[in-house]
Amino acid sequence: MRKKIVAGNWKCNTTVQEGVELAKAVTELVDKSGVKDVVVVLGTPFTHITSVVSAVDTNLIDVAAQNCATEAKGAFTGEVSAAMVKSTGATHVILGHSERREYYGETSEILNKKVALALANGLSPIYCCGEALAIREANEQNAYVKTQLEETIFNLSAEDFAKLSIAYEPIWAIGTGVTASTAQAQEMLAFIRSLIAAKFGKAVAEETSILYGGSCNAKNAPELFSQPDIDGGLIGGASLKAEDFLGIITAY
Repeated sequence: MRKKIVAGNWKCNTTVQEGVELAKAVTELVDKSGVKDVVVVLGTPFTHITSVVSAVDTNLIDVAAQNCATEAKGAFTGEVSAAMVKSTGATHVILGHSERREYYGETSEILNKKVALALANGLSPIYCCGEALAIREANEQNAYVKTQLEETIFNLSAEDFAKLSIAYEPIWAIGTGVTASTAQAQEMLAFIRSLIAAKFGKAVAEETSILYGGSCNAKNAPELFSQPDIDGGLIGGASLKAEDFLGIITAY
């Protein structure tokens, strides 16, 4: 059975102290809710990871970095390696987010290095893909996402591929308040699953968790998560308020 995953991406928000309080609040609410079958992940800034790992019950909450370096170690001032991330107690890392691609020029070549190092260090990548509005309007989204996957994670062995999850994030629906319709989201995630099946086989495809990211909130999560190919969400703004985030976690 595929894992249900709700991952929060805090982005460049909260101080360490604010992040710890948020993480504690999420942990308390998840514990009280009795939810047992959802993998809850908090994607925090690098500065927060160790403190958040210490603040949460790791039986209930996993912690992710939002990025990692392309190099294992060395003279790369300001970079944080996958090994460093792993040493904090984090279990996941978000890679390929559209903001990293757009603002920091992350290419498929760069992402291949990051994915390889994340896997080598025992981290579970949450790998992002998705198209801009112009691509969607030209009805080229399927070809675009297919290329994103073929140039990167489809180069992995089936064994390594099975260690990651995929987050589809239509760029036109990130932080805009605009959400892809349920039909649009399901259609794309079903398409991604069909690509996985063609590349790695049906069994791998059926075990791969695919998430929707793009203005998902407590109101629209139940309908989104009811779809056969939507296994959870990569959540931005709504993950910064504990009760809003819980509403998504309990939306299945």
